[in-house]
Amino acid sequence: MSRIGNKPVPIIDGVKVEVTNGTINIEGPKGKLSYTHRPEVDIVVEGAEVKVSRRDNDKFSRSFHGLTRSLVSNMILGVKEGYEKKLELQGVGYVCQIKGKTLSLRVGLANELVKEIPEGLVVTCPDQTHVDVQGCDKQKVGQFAAEVRALRKPEPYKGKGIRYVGEHVKIKPGKSAQ
Repeated sequence: MSRIGNKPVPIIDGVKVEVTNGTINIEGPKGKLSYTHRPEVDIVVEGAEVKVSRRDNDKFSRSFHGLTRSLVSNMILGVKEGYEKKLELQGVGYVCQIKGKTLSLRVGLANELVKEIPEGLVVTCPDQTHVDVQGCDKQKVGQFAAEVRALRKPEPYKGKGIRYVGEHVKIKPGKSAQ
């Protein structure tokens, strides 16, 4: 039995939720999101709550029960408050800037790295060593932040690279002279 799937999702003030033909549409102050759920799962709006139930007790149906409830909950929070990931660049001469619809990074390589900003995300550079990724879709925000981080992961000897704000990188000792 899915404990997460059985919990109803409260609808926050200012958020509209509609379910039509297997698609849930959620609209709020930060934007609109829609999700086409699996046929093994039913979504019903009752008053100020969204309830997710499964049609049968099959293993495949059970696996989508909690997932669908979590996705609906994340969508409701996303259109109301939004999601944000913050990245920082560590290293001498590491610089980032926004050029139109692209994020430009100089991170110690011969060429400047250019990353296209996806639709629906707001990417800002408060200073030359920080990148803020904001949006209402949790998956898009996390995916873009992970792709930017993957361009130059923090290396374990000096800690140079792109990391999340607050991320701890374990520094290895280098060669020791004997």
